[in-house]
Amino acid sequence: MSEVMLAVCLSGVSFFAWVVSTLAGGGSPFILIPLVNLLMGASAVPPVITIGMFLGNAHRVVLFWRSINWELTAWYAPSAILGSFLGAYTFTQIHLDWLQLVIGIFLIVSAVLFLLEKETVPKENLAMATEVAQANQYLSEPKFELKAWHIMPAGFLKAFVSGLVGTTGPVLNPFYLKYGLVKEQMLATKATHVVIIHLVKIITYGAFSAMSREQVVAGLAIGCAAIPANLVGKYLLSRMSPQQFRQIVLAFMAIGGVWMLWGQRGLFLDIVR
Repeated sequence: MSEVMLAVCLSGVSFFAWVVSTLAGGGSPFILIPLVNLLMGASAVPPVITIGMFLGNAHRVVLFWRSINWELTAWYAPSAILGSFLGAYTFTQIHLDWLQLVIGIFLIVSAVLFLLEKETVPKENLAMATEVAQANQYLSEPKFELKAWHIMPAGFLKAFVSGLVGTTGPVLNPFYLKYGLVKEQMLATKATHVVIIHLVKIITYGAFSAMSREQVVAGLAIGCAAIPANLVGKYLLSRMSPQQFRQIVLAFMAIGGVWMLWGQRGLFLDIVR
């Protein structure tokens, strides 16, 4: 396939993936990775997806700038930068497929646990609640109160694994939901965090010559298609309730977990045997 046709194909699928990810709180790599793997091979997945995710999320940051939770971001950034560098460097040395199995199981279990939580919100309070407060009421009380600094170890692990295997999926979505972020707040804050991770990964991949010209062009095609898709997604998101957003996020977490397990089914069978 020519470079132009490759870019056109990736752009078309990317547009759809980014619209879906806006409504589901992330997850566009689940749609894009199989296509990149099919067209360019497994070794191209981490650098191509990294470039595309960086550009698409950078545009999302601009769109939702006023909704970013800066306190959470301040705690997230230092550990994520370190984790991204170590993960991307490790990718240039070794690739661990079994991590995809662990992430997939985590996403499925997290989604199921959230769905099983009881919603005990008095009906009379719903009419008076603001959109954000209403969403927070629908989230069950955590067994312990989440603090902003708790994202440091979680951010390090996410960033490290992302650099190592290409993507972790919406693995931090349970944290964002428990912390009380919904809709624009969650998208804006998460996009900011993703930009930090992918910027460090791009620099690291480049420094260790882990990106080719073809991979850069493919990544740019994915990222550029995200710009109109983010605008469409923002329009649709404004017409969703916090409860609908939460339900879609949880559903996509479960779907993403199943996708990861299916992608590594051969390895899983080997482990079972």
